[in-house]
Amino acid sequence: MAANPVHPAPVRSMLRAKLHRATLTGADLHYEGSCGIDQTLLEACDILPGEQIEIYNVTNGARLSTYAIAEPAGSKRITLNGSAARHAAVGDLLIICTYSPMDDATARAFKPRIALLDPDNQIAAMKA
Repeated sequence: MAANPVHPAPVRSMLRAKLHRATLTGADLHYEGSCGIDQTLLEACDILPGEQIEIYNVTNGARLSTYAIAEPAGSKRITLNGSAARHAAVGDLLIICTYSPMDDATARAFKPRIALLDPDNQIAAMKA
């Protein structure tokens, strides 16, 4: 779409990364708010500690925003902390996403990093 003064080219908010069907392994209501994610998973999906994430609880339908923190690599830990811990129980299945603004041309060519997880929070497959 060509830009013009009346209708500028859109900036689209696009899925950039997704951890699909992560299993919640811990929750700590009294910890500073965040979502702990195994460092191996952060790296696989290029999610940085401190980056805003959206969490969709497949088990109960809750949706929330928070930020990522790193759990030890290989720990298989996915944790919710602070007020976010009220939105899930250990064992719940979660979808964890990040989004990024992109111009129209970039958005049309972009492929997000999607990790499909097994019940032990290990990557079963990467989807392109």
